[in-house]
Amino acid sequence: MPNMNFDQIDAVAQAIIRARREQQCVDAQSLASALATPEESYAVQAKVAAALGWQTSGPGFWKSGGPSRQARLTHAQLPVEGVWYSPAQAGNWNFTWRGIEAEIALRLGRSVNAAEAAALDGDAASAWIDAMAVSIEVVDSRWRQYTDAPALLKLADLQAHGALVLGEWIPYQARDWASQRCHVRIGAQDFEHRGTHALGDPAFGLAAWLRHATREGGSVEAGTTVTTGTWVGILRPRLATS
Repeated sequence: MPNMNFDQIDAVAQAIIRARREQQCVDAQSLASALATPEESYAVQAKVAAALGWQTSGPGFWKSGGPSRQARLTHAQLPVEGVWYSPAQAGNWNFTWRGIEAEIALRLGRSVNAAEAAALDGDAASAWIDAMAVSIEVVDSRWRQYTDAPALLKLADLQAHGALVLGEWIPYQARDWASQRCHVRIGAQDFEHRGTHALGDPAFGLAAWLRHATREGGSVEAGTTVTTGTWVGILRPRLATS
């Protein structure tokens, strides 16, 4: 990994590890310029995963996406302990901010190696998806600045990921996503949008994600799940108090 500042990568990783272990946020301000590239953010992700013993082999769970098709897509492999099937209860899982995003999860029906990923286009990648499910990402942060933290620090922190709740799997099929309705209800609040997925199509970024996930020569296993962006932005649920 040439041209990386490993001291700064380690400093950011240690801050995130400390925040997770102590279950409290840390200040991003002193580290605001610590990371120079997305590759350094991904190096932080790897150090945190190794330190906390997160699974990084076999079928896993990822998030991938961006604010638009024109933006550079970013990616994060998620800790499997924070992926639950609906109906779900967080129990003692630690959160700090607790936003939620309504998403579509996609599941690979076959394994994909690095050579195959390098040759992919979007249509071919879609053909390798066997199932989809409505999902909820809990948006969270180890930074006190939450979504206002510098972009590369957010990416290092799994792009502000807290947990993932998956609905029932159904067979994957292309849809008219531009007219797809998304309805979210939180208590007495209702949010409804139509055709508002950030990438227009949840499968749009699959090729970029698979190339990222196999960039070191490995494979993405069949059964791996990826979520690819929100339909409604970040919503803040009201939390019950005891």
